[in-house]
Formats: sequence, structure tokens, C-alpha cells
Amino acid sequence: MGIVDLVAQRSTCVRRQVGAVIVKDKNILATGYNGAPRGLAHCADVGCLRDQLNVPSGEKHELCRGLHAEQNAVIQAAYHGVGISGATIYTATFPCVICAKMIINAGIVRVVYRERYDDRLSQQILGEAGITVEQFAAGT
Repeated sequence: MGIVDLVAQRSTCVRRQVGAVIVKDKNILATGYNGAPRGLAHCADVGCLRDQLNVPSGEKHELCRGLHAEQNAVIQAAYHGVGISGATIYTATFPCVICAKMIINAGIVRVVYRERYDDRLSQQILGEAGITVEQFAAGT
């Protein structure tokens, strides 16, 4: 989780800094942090669209310039041709439903998160898909 925190420091989101690391066989395969797509202005530079529209946390994920850390980690693996089927994703926050669907289709088999994020649909579909989900406990 220390590496997750280090990756999160690259985030350009003004609301929260989140990192994700995809690991398989004790090797880091890809990392991601939340921020705007490649080549686009960052929220830290142009302001937060969600703040401007008064969108509460956890709602209307599509109204955001940025990608989530889990999305960016999966995309980075694909961009660089790295297979992540059978891997574990470590993330600072429990994945939202959009990220959960990407995790399932990417073949990731385990999610380890630190902070709770109350997304019941995400919890439900990860369970249906048989994904192992664990909350990180310091010292483990």
C-alpha cells in the first residue's frame, strides 16, 4: 500500500488523490492514479467540473474530466501490452461500479483496498463475479 500511496501523489484531481497498483506473482505490472486523460488539461489547472456543477461524491461519475486510478492502471497495462489476467489490484479506495466492471472484464481476480467507498452495486457485481475483495489491514 505504500506504493499505492506513492503513485497517488501523481494525481491531478483536486478532490482526492487515489492510486492503484496491479500485481501478479509479486511483480508490479501497472500503476494508475486519478487524473485527466493524456494531453488534456488537468483539473488542478482548470478547476473541478464536479465542484462547478455541485455533483456530490459517488454520483454521476461520467461528469468528470478525470479517470479513476483503477481505470488508468488497467488502461496502462493494455497500452503497454501487459497481460493482467489473474492479477491483484491494490487501491486506496474501494472501486466504484464503473471500475468494478473494468476489473472484472480485465480478468483481475482480487481487489485489496484501504478505504471504504459505499457503492452497493459494485460490491454486488464483484461478488457475483467471484472476485476476492479484502480490506487492507496495516501490518499485513
